[in-house]
Amino acid sequence: MGSVKQVQVTFDCAEPERVARFWCEVLGYVVPPPPEGFATWDEFDRSLPPERQGASFACSDPTGVGPRLYFQRVPEGKVVKNRVHLDVRVGTGLVGKERIAALEAECARLIPLGAVRVELLVSDDENESCLVMQDVEGNEFCLD
Repeated sequence: MGSVKQVQVTFDCAEPERVARFWCEVLGYVVPPPPEGFATWDEFDRSLPPERQGASFACSDPTGVGPRLYFQRVPEGKVVKNRVHLDVRVGTGLVGKERIAALEAECARLIPLGAVRVELLVSDDENESCLVMQDVEGNEFCLD
């Protein structure tokens, strides 16, 4: 059996394009080109049956290193804490006040994009400081 070469992270959400574009800004990801024969994603979307329009969106790491992110519309809203979340690595190698400053600076950049600050978890004997946030639909993620 071969090893896994790529991973896609899938988000259930109400507004796939809105959430995807948020994560593009957070991670520096890009929206891939539309399918062949379509000038834009809007044009492609309009070609779908009404019930499938706006049902999904994706973004990818322009370097090809990070996983593809896929966003799919689901009818139910978010009701509990995420069982899986993304850690956005902005403080790697930093400790103490320098790390917290890096976390706070990234938090300040993301709030105007629609992110919500939840809680700063200060370092202890086992973990470095991290900042818990929520994306535009309330999905938790950490700045660490």
